[in-house]
Amino acid sequence: MSLEGKHILLGVTGSIAAYKAAVLCRLLKTAGAEVKVVMTPLAREFITPLTMATLSKNPIAVEFYNPENGDWHSHIAMGEWADCMLIAPATANTIAKMANGIADNLLLTTYLSARGRVVVAPAMDCDMFAHPATQHNIEILRSRGVTIIESPEGELASGLRGKGRMAEPEEIREAVESLLSEKKKSLQGKRFVVTAGATIEAIDPVRFISNHSTGKMGYAIAGELAARGAEVRLVSGRTSLPVPDGVERIDVLSAEEMYNAAVAAFADADGAVMCAAVADYTPAEVSKVKIKKSDDDMYIRLKRTHDIATELGKVKGNRILVGFALETDDETVHAESKLATKNFDFIVLNSLRDKGAGFGVDTNKVSLIDRSSREDLPLMSKRDVAVRIADRIETILNR
Repeated sequence: MSLEGKHILLGVTGSIAAYKAAVLCRLLKTAGAEVKVVMTPLAREFITPLTMATLSKNPIAVEFYNPENGDWHSHIAMGEWADCMLIAPATANTIAKMANGIADNLLLTTYLSARGRVVVAPAMDCDMFAHPATQHNIEILRSRGVTIIESPEGELASGLRGKGRMAEPEEIREAVESLLSEKKKSLQGKRFVVTAGATIEAIDPVRFISNHSTGKMGYAIAGELAARGAEVRLVSGRTSLPVPDGVERIDVLSAEEMYNAAVAAFADADGAVMCAAVADYTPAEVSKVKIKKSDDDMYIRLKRTHDIATELGKVKGNRILVGFALETDDETVHAESKLATKNFDFIVLNSLRDKGAGFGVDTNKVSLIDRSSREDLPLMSKRDVAVRIADRIETILNR
């Protein structure tokens, strides 16, 4: 069990997403963790302490003391006990208080006493989540070493659709496992470059050519390599994803910018993972003013962009180079061709024809192909795919 012997202090705040805390508690227990729960007073309006006590197999702490017998809940003792304090769901109110050191309930005083890692899974309506104050508070927590689990976009309790809903319990469990994993220092002293996301090729100041990549797979890989102790430079196209803990992000827009940044970063790296969806072509001429529509068709002349993977393959020497192939037909043929021509150590193949794989989803179904073998993985979270890719990289390094 991946969390065997770990102490998880689960904080629950007053959000409709509190019902997910029951599932999360069960998953943490199943993974081998000992779980204790601290709730805000308002959280009791959404899920009962009895439910959480039954699932955690421990008494629930809500108030500083029991007025009937004077039993004291020591926030200091709980903070020292926990390997990880996981606050899920975390409301905008709780996040704001955490960022500003306000300690007006037991959960918040325990947070200020926490010795281990702190993980926060925000849960709120999309307008509250997008508000500059909330985003500022989240960045404050992140700058202090708090791990923020990204809020996915989806339908909210208000009926609106947007970012702000709490991540699914399984995803949160995986994040905690990765954070507390003993494997995280196995790549200490190694440097990796990871490219992620889509490039943007300008047509004029308003319009551009791009693709549907969100960067989720590349960000998961960068985060996993960093969690194992590697120094990671993430060359990223435009995305709304947060920077993984311990990762240096280099922001780019165009294929030309990504080429220059990746080549420069690779100069002193031990390896690279080419996960970005880079444009193969870019407009030969970019208008300095917005192109006005007319009654005639418009034609855009495109020119070839630099092939980043090919360039790194030429100079890689004994370093590791991993590629990606997202295909719609003749998948294996195209992947094996790229494996050879670009000098990859192995290539990660996935197909847009596979349900649950590709752009804009949290899962992927891939095959890891090298010159002598092929490993077909089942549909799994992109975080788990990143773990398998990092495992393969470690195997190559240890040969």
